[in-house]
Amino acid sequence: FVERYTKFVKERSEIETNYAKQIRNLSKKYQPKKNSREEEESKYTSCVAFLTTLNELNDYAGQHEVIAENLTSQIISELSRYLQELKTERKSHFHDGRKAQQHIESSWKQLESCKRKFERDCKEADRAQQYFEKMDADINVTKADVEKARQQAQMRHQMASDSKSDYSAYLQKFNQEQNEHYYTVIPNIFQKLQEMEERRIERLGVCMKTFAEVDRQVLPIVGKCLDGMTKAAESIEPKTDSKQVVESYKSGFEPPGDVEFEDYGQAMKRTASETSLSNSKDGKERPGGKSKGKLWPFIKNKNKGSGPEDFSHLPPEQRRKKLQGKIDELSKDIQKEMDQRDALTKMKDVYAKNPQMGDPTSVDPRLTEIGQNIEKLQHEVQKFEAWLAEVEGRMPSKSDTQRRQSGLYETQNNTSMGNNCAQDRESPDGSYTEEQNSETHVKANINPNPTSSTPEFDDEFDDEEALPTIGTCKALYPFEGHNEGTISVAEGELLYVIEEDKGDGWTRVRRNEDEEGYVPTSYVEVLLETNAKGAMTYI
Repeated sequence: FVERYTKFVKERSEIETNYAKQIRNLSKKYQPKKNSREEEESKYTSCVAFLTTLNELNDYAGQHEVIAENLTSQIISELSRYLQELKTERKSHFHDGRKAQQHIESSWKQLESCKRKFERDCKEADRAQQYFEKMDADINVTKADVEKARQQAQMRHQMASDSKSDYSAYLQKFNQEQNEHYYTVIPNIFQKLQEMEERRIERLGVCMKTFAEVDRQVLPIVGKCLDGMTKAAESIEPKTDSKQVVESYKSGFEPPGDVEFEDYGQAMKRTASETSLSNSKDGKERPGGKSKGKLWPFIKNKNKGSGPEDFSHLPPEQRRKKLQGKIDELSKDIQKEMDQRDALTKMKDVYAKNPQMGDPTSVDPRLTEIGQNIEKLQHEVQKFEAWLAEVEGRMPSKSDTQRRQSGLYETQNNTSMGNNCAQDRESPDGSYTEEQNSETHVKANINPNPTSSTPEFDDEFDDEEALPTIGTCKALYPFEGHNEGTISVAEGELLYVIEEDKGDGWTRVRRNEDEEGYVPTSYVEVLLETNAKGAMTYI
């Protein structure tokens, strides 16, 4: 029974261990991954509450591990050791019992032997007496023979008398041993066995109580874990989260001004409001329903690539955040390089003082490389700081200056030109009012970077003129296309190529009129049309 109970506790301990392991794995599985969208979302109270719940669940799993450890140390190990002692003690008692049994059996055999000897001697004495009497009655027998027979009879009687004494003495001894065996020795052995059993049963009772106590001991901590989960759930603040979403994704756009009435009945020059949603540049209106722009937050962006380096495709506020984040990232990289440079400089000094440790000149190539890296990173920081200053209005836009040279804005003054240019790039819906046949105007307003993505503009351009097809491609592998600006494809699917890979590893493809995006170049087999080279000049 002790073995069975020990096995039961061992299996319970294994269940607790496996349960704790599964709970830990579950907690680990749902922890936010580094450098992922989940990590960005972790600032929201609901995500923080979920993370707290996962951590508390991890502690909860730890308490089940404690249960398993305590069951092993306080019950399984103790009972296993006790079981060996119990077997040894039980074996000893049974050995004593067998020994006592053998002793009484041996005494009984000896008593039987004495009894048989006494019986034989009595018979021999009777025969000797009869022989003497026969000889004494026979007149033909000599006196010597009669005397001899008499002596033989006396001797036999004496032997019988001695055997009787031995038998009587041993019988008394056996009765005493038998009495002691049945009333003392065996009862003592049974008493010891009974006491051993009572101790075993008591020990099992203690273990069963410990079995429950081990669970009870962790209940307060489990309760704290559950309280922590409850508190985390109660700490969720929907309004705070929604404000953070607003803060994270606000565009910084100004609402458009009122659209002015333009009287086509009078021959006069019409100028659009600078803050108008249409924001025309050359005083021309597109015909019909094309003039109404789409609302920025709800447009369907089919081209959601990584965008230009200066993040000019983003709304002002988002662009400012991206630029600031890039500057912070570059600053960290510069600090790392400077730390490496300092460490190598110290190493070089040590080598110079102790030539046996190394050659000082061996560090120079790495120092030169680090110096170049720092210079390159500092140049990058300056570039991004200039763009940040441009966004914050501290310096004129570099791209605005380029646009001035296009010849489209020569009739406008500098102030209106700066405002209009900034709004061109950061317009919420990318709506323009050029004529459809003014292809040069459209080209001038698109970012000059061929690989850049301007999702705010693409929807409006789709209304005017779709990008030409320059070839076809076949998907070699399936691609999910979860990221912004990408398109999902199935293995073996045929698509149209509308923009060739420019060295960034992405090819722009189209499935139908409404579905287009980027796919990894390595995932597709591209077949360009021989006469499609000119199609790349649409930018």
